[in-house]
Amino acid sequence: MATTPEEFFVKDLTEQPPAFPPVFPDLRQKPNGSSEGQHHVPNAMMLPYIARMLMEDDDGDNNLTDHPALLQVQQPFVQILRSLSFDANTYTNNTEGPKDFLHEDHGGERGISLPLSNGTYVVGASSLECMEEANMFLPKDNNLTKDEQGNQIRESNVIGSRIKKRYNRDHLLEEEVRSTSKAMMMIKEPEEKCGNEMLGKMMLHAYEACITRMERVTLDNNGSDKRNKKNWRIKSARNNVVDIGTLLMSCAQALAEGDHMRAHELLMQIKQHASATGDGTQRLAHCFTKGLEARIGGKGRKIWQLLMLQHPSVVEFLEAFNLYTKACCFLNVTFIFSTMTIMQAMVGKSRLHIVDYGMRYGFQWAGLLRLLASKQGGPPEVKFTAITRPKPAYYPSDQIEKIECRLMKCAHELGFPSFKFHAIMRNWEDISIMDLHTDVDEVLVVSDLFSFSILMEESIFFDSPSPRDTVLNNIKKMRPDVFIQSVVNRSYGSCFLSRFREMLFYYMAIFEMLDRTIPRESKSRSVLEQVLLGHYVFNDISCEGMDRVERPEKYRQWKTRNQRAGLRQLPLKSCIVKAVEDEVTKHYHKDFMICQDGQWLLQGWMGRVLFAHTAWVAEDASSS
Repeated sequence: MATTPEEFFVKDLTEQPPAFPPVFPDLRQKPNGSSEGQHHVPNAMMLPYIARMLMEDDDGDNNLTDHPALLQVQQPFVQILRSLSFDANTYTNNTEGPKDFLHEDHGGERGISLPLSNGTYVVGASSLECMEEANMFLPKDNNLTKDEQGNQIRESNVIGSRIKKRYNRDHLLEEEVRSTSKAMMMIKEPEEKCGNEMLGKMMLHAYEACITRMERVTLDNNGSDKRNKKNWRIKSARNNVVDIGTLLMSCAQALAEGDHMRAHELLMQIKQHASATGDGTQRLAHCFTKGLEARIGGKGRKIWQLLMLQHPSVVEFLEAFNLYTKACCFLNVTFIFSTMTIMQAMVGKSRLHIVDYGMRYGFQWAGLLRLLASKQGGPPEVKFTAITRPKPAYYPSDQIEKIECRLMKCAHELGFPSFKFHAIMRNWEDISIMDLHTDVDEVLVVSDLFSFSILMEESIFFDSPSPRDTVLNNIKKMRPDVFIQSVVNRSYGSCFLSRFREMLFYYMAIFEMLDRTIPRESKSRSVLEQVLLGHYVFNDISCEGMDRVERPEKYRQWKTRNQRAGLRQLPLKSCIVKAVEDEVTKHYHKDFMICQDGQWLLQGWMGRVLFAHTAWVAEDASSS
């Protein structure tokens, strides 16, 4: 008794579909793995549905199938089908299919005509395996009429043609992507080469103005004062005064309270006054909205992982870095403080060992090597131990190797009798004096230039000390001749709202400083603000827990923590303070601030302390 289409459809819903070839990878197999009904199509409604799905992926160009490139791709399939042998009697005795799909071949054999493209058919003998492939599109209960079988075969052929068409298109797309990637590599290689040359010059000449491709930027300290000092209020299109700082804080407040609808409304208002190319207020708003939007949508972690894969080119980074050191005194003051502290520790000594936590490009060490090369009595023996995190996203191992090569080249050209470089890629709290291979007669210098802020404040284990305390205790056990510490002066507290407030005040000062010292049309300024600074702003706003990169503390908190670890603060040398003050007064904007608080050297902008520097030794170490 023939099965009606309705009964056939119900039967299909109650039966588990069999395993199919890769053409239909989403269909499930029977639990028992039986091969019975291997080529059974669930019902006559399935083929039109699949055809419609494939039609949605069609570009609507019916002439594409006649394209010579497509016919060339199809040719191997034609040759394979023609080469297969087939018993004509077996086929003619068991086939009663539609006559339009059967015809006489040139050799008198009967075969199947498979339409591959418009007006193109593969005609020839087929094997039994090919027949089974064709039967997969027919119901197991083969009681359909000839017209129904013809419709089934036509629909299966359409599906096969579209699958091949999709394959060909994907293949062409893959080739295009491969060609594009190759072209990008051809563009990137000379740029990376140029960047490496720039880095070499900066190493040898101690980060002086040596970048030949650097855009010319005129930093007019007097002209910059003509701009109105920022109160973070701007006029809207309707001449209404808008306080961006208040809007940002209100948006963060709504997020802290879980009112995402209100936060989204405020975010839309902020976006109306945000711009990556506007004044300092608009640029800061543009930078902050990215983090707020990701936090509202709960996508901070996912987007941050993508951002970690996106970095400016070496050339773009160096141009932005050079621009920053010209316009802003913060890094230069840091390097001067570190270099002069080490030079004082090296008086009368001939061997130096520097342990650098978080070494990145090592610009400051090239300047130190130049000074040591001119030291009375000749250059000393120098050894570096670079301690980096075991996370390639932050400190790639190949970058450490490049730093080693550049410093080795610099030391060789400056005539150092001995220069050694050793890198340790482990968790910082696991580093001890045993890993450093120190010698008794060498001056041991431990350096932390803004790196310890990435350490966790507390351990993930309840009864374990915090990684920060562990690292500081290990440094105390190293008994260095001097431990140089530079910190970012902001505290994030224990909740999102307090963290956001501290961030807002800190970056308000940074963006205002950049707006007062660098022209707005500078491309390197955009890289500096929206990439180098913007990535950290995004992370601080949108991420929590282990996904947050930085956890800074104010310098007074670091003082308490260091003293608790058994470290003693060294007096701040007056000669260092005077050298720093002279550098800032001669070359930088008058609103940069240099002052002291006890033994801390402080830097800031218009009264706000942004960075702090000091030196330590072990509590029981003798004073020098």
